[in-house]
Amino acid sequence: MSNRLLPTRIDNDYQGHPIALWFFAPITLLTVGRSLVHIFVPDGGAQSIATIPLDRMTSGGAEGIVLLFALWGLSQLLLGLLYVAVLIRYRALLPLMYLLFTVEYGGRFLIGRWKNIVTVETPPGETANVVFPVLGLVMLVLSLRFRPGRDDPS
Repeated sequence: MSNRLLPTRIDNDYQGHPIALWFFAPITLLTVGRSLVHIFVPDGGAQSIATIPLDRMTSGGAEGIVLLFALWGLSQLLLGLLYVAVLIRYRALLPLMYLLFTVEYGGRFLIGRWKNIVTVETPPGETANVVFPVLGLVMLVLSLRFRPGRDDPS
């Protein structure tokens, strides 16, 4: 099983359950899409999506929040492009990507509880931070499962 999480050969030979492979496509689209929103939407999605009251802040404070959202978007875009590469060419890394996905959203949940930010309403990301770690863990387990009828490489 450790060979499926960290394969010795990084190729397109995915050994896990097909549902985990198919589910990774919408996760990839979501990751790339939200990154582009954070980079290109004028407020980075901070007020328009996350409901952070930028209009109640000083202009410098609001600009700082928008910059942080854009920088976060760049990080998300890089991760999303890695996801695209895994979908297209390196599917053997899918279990590792699910591990990263689960840790990312689990970390968001924990950090969000530790360092809170004022919002007008509950942002959609807060719900995702609860649901996605569980979903990622399920998909991680499915991606590590050996498909019957295949030679076990580990």
